[in-house]
Order: sequence, then structure tokens, then C-alpha cells
Amino acid sequence: MTTEPMDHRTPGAHLDLPEPESEAVPSTEPAAIEQHAATLAEVSAELAAVRAKTEDYWDQVLRARAETENLRRRQAAELEKAHKYALDGFVRELLQVHDSLELGHAAALEEGADIAKLREGNDLTLKLLDDVMARFGVAPVDPQGVAFNPEFHQAMSVQPRIDLAPNTVTAVLQKGYTLNGRLVRPALVIVSRAA
Repeated sequence: MTTEPMDHRTPGAHLDLPEPESEAVPSTEPAAIEQHAATLAEVSAELAAVRAKTEDYWDQVLRARAETENLRRRQAAELEKAHKYALDGFVRELLQVHDSLELGHAAALEEGADIAKLREGNDLTLKLLDDVMARFGVAPVDPQGVAFNPEFHQAMSVQPRIDLAPNTVTAVLQKGYTLNGRLVRPALVIVSRAA
């Protein structure tokens, strides 16, 4: 039994298939062979050049990726050091104040300590501390006699005064401080009111 191809559109119909054309047989002439060889050599050379460029680009990508990763690691390490040692300079300057306080304390413990010299040493130590704080952007808020400012002052009590305008700072109980213009601690004050 032989099966013939059927047309699926019409059941039972036979397909009339065209006769296959004869395949083109490559020419064996020497000129044609040389031309094919030359074309093959050109394509091979172009392929080798493209592969070399691709390898070069891939190498550049890998180097750029490695450099980026190294840069990220260096920056992370530098940031960690910056956080860890951010106060290094401030601490070095503050050690001078600490040393001065220790010397003053030792002098105060001696028998026959001269009170005038202790006061002078204390004043110099306080000035040294003020200088250190100023170098690092710490400024005092000492509002004696100025208008009350709730952004920098904290009123502890109110005092009736006839000699001052209302809402004037009459006394500073504790100085406030700012760090580079930002409030660290408000000044504790007594404020005037109308009598």
C-alpha cells in the first residue's frame, strides 16, 4: 500500500508537488575557487579583527568593573575612618585643657597654695577651653540684656521689671551653645514682664 500526499483542504485530493530543481553545483573552475578562497580569507580576517576588538572591550569592561569595586571599597574604608576618628583633632586640642586642669588641681592640693595663682590658672584654663571650642565652631549663647528669642533661649521664670521692656532677658542662669550656627543647648534665662 502506497500513501500519497494529501491536500488537507480537500479530503482525498492529491498534491501536485513540483519537481525539485537541480541544486547548483559549485563551480570547480580555478578562478571561482580562488575567488571563494579570497572571500573566505577576508571574512576570516574580519572575524578575527572583530574578536580581537570584542576581547579588548571585554577586558576594558572587566578593568572598569574592578576599578569601580576598588573605589567603592576605598571610599567605604575612608568613610569608616572619618566616622571613627571624626573627633580626633578636637580631642587633641581638648587634652591641653585637661592637662591644665590636672596641674591646677595638683597645685590646689598643695599646702600653702596661693589662691591668687590658682584663680589665674583657672582663668587661663577657661580661656584655653573657650579658644579650643571656638576653633571647632562652638560659640556661646549669652543673651544678657537682649530680647528673648525662643529659638536660642529657654525661659525658666518671669520677673516683673519696670526698668526693662517686656520679654527682655534679665539674667542668664546657664549659657547656651551653638555648633556651626546650630543650637546645641539653649541658654536658660529669666525674662522680664511688665510690672
